Amino acid sequence: MDCFAMSGDAHFSVNTRLTRLLGETYRSSEAALKELVDNAWDADARNVWIILPLPMTSEAIVVRDDGSGMTSLEMQNEYLNIASDKRARTGERTPSMKRRVKGRKGIGKFAGLSLANRMDVTAVARGRRCSLTIDKIALTENENDLESVPLPFIEEEAASGEIGTTIVLSDLDNRLNFPTADRFREVLVHEYGREESFKVFVNDVQLSVEDVPGVSKQVEEVLGESGAVRLHFTIADGKKAPESPGIVLKVAGKVVGRPMLFGLDDDEEIPLKLSKRVYGEVELEGNDHFVTADWGGVIENSKAFQEIQAYVRSIVKQELQETHARDMSLQLARLKRQIDLRLQQLPEHRRRYAEEALSRILRRFYGESEDRISTIAEVALDAIEHDAYWAVLERINTTSRGDVGSFAEALEQFGLVELSAMAAQAKRRLEFLDFLDELIQNDATLEQNVHKALETNLWVFGRQFATMASNATLKSIIASYGIRNSQAIVRRSAQISCCSRILATAT
Repeated sequence: MDCFAMSGDAHFSVNTRLTRLLGETYRSSEAALKELVDNAWDADARNVWIILPLPMTSEAIVVRDDGSGMTSLEMQNEYLNIASDKRARTGERTPSMKRRVKGRKGIGKFAGLSLANRMDVTAVARGRRCSLTIDKIALTENENDLESVPLPFIEEEAASGEIGTTIVLSDLDNRLNFPTADRFREVLVHEYGREESFKVFVNDVQLSVEDVPGVSKQVEEVLGESGAVRLHFTIADGKKAPESPGIVLKVAGKVVGRPMLFGLDDDEEIPLKLSKRVYGEVELEGNDHFVTADWGGVIENSKAFQEIQAYVRSIVKQELQETHARDMSLQLARLKRQIDLRLQQLPEHRRRYAEEALSRILRRFYGESEDRISTIAEVALDAIEHDAYWAVLERINTTSRGDVGSFAEALEQFGLVELSAMAAQAKRRLEFLDFLDELIQNDATLEQNVHKALETNLWVFGRQFATMASNATLKSIIASYGIRNSQAIVRRSAQISCCSRILATAT
């Protein structure tokens, strides 16, 4: 018979530290409980039910699944073997559902002991029920010799139709925050909200779209080709994007293919990172003529599907645009608090352009970290603050084309700015040529040193090379140009120096 005792005591099969038995440090009570849900997943369960009692009560936490359960032999040799890694025993996939195994270190099954002083495990397999009790206080008192700790064990015949594993956590640790149903659903929905073959119920309520933190919306409509349509979606709050984002299409309660964005991912008005915060479902009663035979997708040129696509896209896009506007307003407000002093220092005619530039930066870098956006905004303000073209272009834009004299004067100012910029560039290039001449005249200078100095300053060779950008191209040009005679560089430098000094003097 597949058992090690009809009743009596069981024992841990290894001697190890209690801290490893109780698992790793969990960020929260909900994270510890999730380990037990992961175990149900690994046991090929189709359903798992979690009952969380009201706070400040003495009731227990119950986690029950309809998975493969355990025989008495499996409970002794595998479950109580603390170092036993399920993936090492059975592979990366579960035997029945072929799911990717989540258990890694063989200790997550004891995560419940981080919340409670007592854990009762009841497992049913092959018509037999095995029950085991683990007392954390007894383990604490014998942490150096866990093998000697007796674990009450009972094996008996199971009731007809009874399957799965039930874990009861009692005598909860009152030093820890009590797990809440709402927070627990938030933890679970990101990973299990899309799993049709694995339904999770917390206090008898199944995970749903509304468990994703964010703004939810639900609408219903009767469409001409598709009939009654119900759309229910949430735009996640941005702290953590949901797993498998998009909207699932359901026809008569059956899922069709994978989640879709219904064209929103190709919409230039919606940032891609924003569209990936959408999580929802659209349901039809029974019009399935546009669904492929294997239910793996839809016939995209079907009038019914195109009608649904246009409807979903219009509703969701409107919500995304409102969310985008709110996000950008908040982010702009935070940015303006950081750089408000900089904005006040700008002339009034430039301040409006600066604010418009900040708005463009937010749209362009939507979803990036605030540190990065703040840095980019600072660089943009530096450019605006020191760029004399802003004032001149503003005058050109505001000058009436009918007032020829004023318009000509504005264009003249643009030319003066151009000359000023050329003079500044000429001055900087003169300084570079002086340094380059010093490098060439130095007896210790190698040819590769000169190459390195010129790779990003190809204007030295003439206008046809001045706008080269690729590092690989620069190196090949320098090599083929032939920096064999340093005197040629000196002569070219002298020519540029002479022209630059004339230009600088003229301006």
